[in-house]
Amino acid sequence: MVTKKFDIDEKLVQKLAQLLTDNNLNEIEFESGDQRIRINKAGSGLGHVINAPSSVPINSSVVNTPISSTLDVSQDAVTSPMVGTIYLAAEPGAKPFISVGNTVSKGQTLLIIEAMKVMNPIQSPKNGVIKTILVSDGQPVEYGEPLVIIQ
Repeated sequence: MVTKKFDIDEKLVQKLAQLLTDNNLNEIEFESGDQRIRINKAGSGLGHVINAPSSVPINSSVVNTPISSTLDVSQDAVTSPMVGTIYLAAEPGAKPFISVGNTVSKGQTLLIIEAMKVMNPIQSPKNGVIKTILVSDGQPVEYGEPLVIIQ
């Protein structure tokens, strides 16, 4: 077996590595003539592909309404306990769990947050009336993001 030895342009490798870091990439590949360089971040092996759910039409009864200045968002907001994707109904096309103006009881399911393919019901922390729904179906949310205003 014959091994072909070639010179590696260290400056090029450093530039490619810097591009990888600066642009938050997991892998970068460069090809010129018969030379090809591929740089991977350590531990950045490609994972398996997960198909996202198809888009769901927005129910007009759940349209977001502006927050009134009389609402105390810090006290009245139900916030996201995790990062994930919001679902306002149990399944696509089903009736939403809540609508603006609904009366809810403590422990009642308000919506679902999908995180890592696990459906997590978000329950009402208190009795009250839904004043505003701040998220839409299929929307990604962050930890601590306000979801619903209950007064």
